[in-house]
Amino acid sequence: MDEVALAERLITFDTSNEDGIRLAAEFVGGWLESREISVESGTARGLPVTRAEVGPDDAPTLVLHGHLDVVPALSGQFEPRIEGDRLYGRGAYDMKAALAAMMLVCDELRNQDEVRVRLGIVCDEESEEEEDRGSDALVDAGFLGDFVITGEPTNLQVGVQAKGVLGVRLVVNGRSAHGATPWLGDNAIVKAVEVFRAIESLPFARESSALFDRPSVNLGRIWGGDALNKVPDRCTIDVDIRYLPEQEPDTVLRQVTELPDVELVETFPRPPAVVDPASPLVQALCEAASPHHPERVMSVGRDGASDVVSFLKAGVPAVEFGPVGDGHHGPDEWVSISSLHSYRRSLLDFCKRLPEVVGS
Repeated sequence: MDEVALAERLITFDTSNEDGIRLAAEFVGGWLESREISVESGTARGLPVTRAEVGPDDAPTLVLHGHLDVVPALSGQFEPRIEGDRLYGRGAYDMKAALAAMMLVCDELRNQDEVRVRLGIVCDEESEEEEDRGSDALVDAGFLGDFVITGEPTNLQVGVQAKGVLGVRLVVNGRSAHGATPWLGDNAIVKAVEVFRAIESLPFARESSALFDRPSVNLGRIWGGDALNKVPDRCTIDVDIRYLPEQEPDTVLRQVTELPDVELVETFPRPPAVVDPASPLVQALCEAASPHHPERVMSVGRDGASDVVSFLKAGVPAVEFGPVGDGHHGPDEWVSISSLHSYRRSLLDFCKRLPEVVGS
């Protein structure tokens, strides 16, 4: 089976829900075991965590890390289709195609003795839970190595920084009145949109860094009003703030909560990811990928949050590295088929370099 066929199979599982996640995890475990690859299964908050490995225990160790879960999709997005060089489907880019390539790398390296490759697969990367995450469970189980690659979308560049997350739930207060005389009230829903626009204009939102033009601010959810003919006096909004690695989340939060008529209800924080781009392991990955990329492979920053923070907190250097594509979390998500071949080849070439880099 090649990486495209395996990616297509993974896409068919609706892993935006727990039933689909469990079915997909069972398929992955069975696929690995059928190739005589050692597999162990665990859970985090009731969701599967899969651990597999090949190669000798005392060899230089690479951890390949990925997730099976995806965000909800439109009808038909779990039916993969190919158009030219593009494989379309939910999870094609984020990150089932990368995971397919990682599974095949494990299979290809199962009978060698130069490097140990560990494959860790979680099912809650897209969740909003702060505690008991699958990647933390991997680390707690000692599923570590000399270097970690997670297959998040990077277009075959090496992601050495990822923004931190500060998700905030805010209540915006107004004043009720009859819907026929809205000028006598203070519409909390309208004010909530104005609060969001104010957050976009706060000082933190206008800052930049070497790898990022700006933080990201998104209005993810909004609830308000309890009657059509009443001016709403209360509105709740969830704002997804992705702050720069150089920024302090406490400073961001202070600026948000100083806005008028705003009450902070809940936060969902995740720290940024930062690894030294001059690390010999990072440089070796760039060199392994460059022959398979039309441009020079280099270190980049990623706007999305990253599960590699679990490994970084444990002192293990970790980066994001995935194939070329676009449209993740959108209606037309796709991955480049040719880049998926290049991605698999890059991972294999990096594994060949790993003993020399670790031993130097």
